[in-house]
Amino acid sequence: MFEITRRHFLSKLSTGIGGAALASMLPQRLSGASALGEKLIADHAPKAKRVIYLFMSGGPSHMDLFDYKPKLNELNGQQLPAEVRRGQRLTGMSGNQASLPLAGSQFKFAQHGKSGAWVSEILPYTAKVVDDLCFVKSLWTEAINHDPAMTFFQTGSQIAGRPSLGSWVTYGLGSANENLPGFVVLVTKKPTDQPLASRLWGTGFMDSRYQGVRFSSGKDAVFYLSDPDGVCRSGRRALLDKLSTLNKIDFKNELDPEIETRISQYEMAFRMQTSVPEVTDIGGEPQSIKDLYGPDAQQPGTFAANCLLARRLAESGVRYIQLYHPGWDQHGNLPNAIRNQAKETDQGCAALITDLKQRGMLEDTLVVWGGEFGRTAYSQGALTANNYGRDHHPRCFTAWMAGGGVKPGMSYGATDDYGYNIVDPDGQAIDPSKEKFTPGAVHVHDFHATILNQLGIDHTRLTHTFQGRRFRLTDVHGHVVKDLLA
Repeated sequence: MFEITRRHFLSKLSTGIGGAALASMLPQRLSGASALGEKLIADHAPKAKRVIYLFMSGGPSHMDLFDYKPKLNELNGQQLPAEVRRGQRLTGMSGNQASLPLAGSQFKFAQHGKSGAWVSEILPYTAKVVDDLCFVKSLWTEAINHDPAMTFFQTGSQIAGRPSLGSWVTYGLGSANENLPGFVVLVTKKPTDQPLASRLWGTGFMDSRYQGVRFSSGKDAVFYLSDPDGVCRSGRRALLDKLSTLNKIDFKNELDPEIETRISQYEMAFRMQTSVPEVTDIGGEPQSIKDLYGPDAQQPGTFAANCLLARRLAESGVRYIQLYHPGWDQHGNLPNAIRNQAKETDQGCAALITDLKQRGMLEDTLVVWGGEFGRTAYSQGALTANNYGRDHHPRCFTAWMAGGGVKPGMSYGATDDYGYNIVDPDGQAIDPSKEKFTPGAVHVHDFHATILNQLGIDHTRLTHTFQGRRFRLTDVHGHVVKDLLA
């Protein structure tokens, strides 16, 4: 005996006058979804209509990109002081080192824009748009290894199995284009020893209709979307109609919501046969836009090409667009490796901001850049005159946001002279782990709460019931960081 679902119950009632009367009396919000559909009515006026999240997988080194630390350079080669480390946990990769020599950045920094933001020389394009960026230099997480740390940032939990951030957004707000998925994933095509699991954009215990759809860089952007040879569109339509009839019979017997999802996804795939080729074809973009994103944008699967595609998807009504760029895990050979990573991503990031801004889209598009944690101030392995590596560091790191109602041209939070601890306004190192919300420090849950807030969602009210418990993206934590908001 299957338990009848709320959706099935309401669909039966809503066919008559009594159902309409009942619908008018029901509250507009039930576990994050309205009574007559899956869209969440915003708690307050949204500043952003969509999100483009640029995830730098591997943990970018904050003190080599945005968090300028001249004293670290002065102390290069000296040992990490015990009063700076403060007994913090180290990974097994450097925890047994006899020496923890401080490694100053080998890159020059300069201030840019009216905001005077410090940016490394390896990010010349990003340096040009700093007045549109809101830097968060005091992010922190409890996770010290890649998989739990990435899972945390993508799902709000270190333990796999929860819905992804993009799934929560599309569950709450739905899609703005019925011919495209509400949640699209783009992964830079490049060799990497750090694979990205599809569960990072999965729905966990939610209905699978909210799962991210990965677009590839091959001939077919979505696998198995094209009809096989010999199958015409009218034949496909007739097949789907028959299949829908059978699935509806199956649903009437089983009352399984996933059967309804199956029906809707077959229909979405049919519509996507036309919509996906249109949105992924950049041939019609003016040369000025192609030049803005750079020569890499002409190569499908590059980060720059994905940034251009992200703008096209946003323009077409896709609610949540997730880009992944792997390769930021630099335990050794950091100077050369991070320079290459910056070269692959710098122009695309800046072009995306510029492109959105000149189209009037930046004001209602929230762009987010960041990784799963930062890197250590000390060198992992040997420190030489022109080479060093950095281990994982969860206690403080940098991300940036742009558009979508966040304050442009500002830096929030600060770290000590070593880039090792978050400091309070008086410059004193603080331990944010002792209290979930410490002014000046931004935890993963705070970061998520702020993103949802800009979309018009109260993170405490967007919930999904599973196995008798009401879950939410921020679990039982999280505060909106109002100082970041315009």
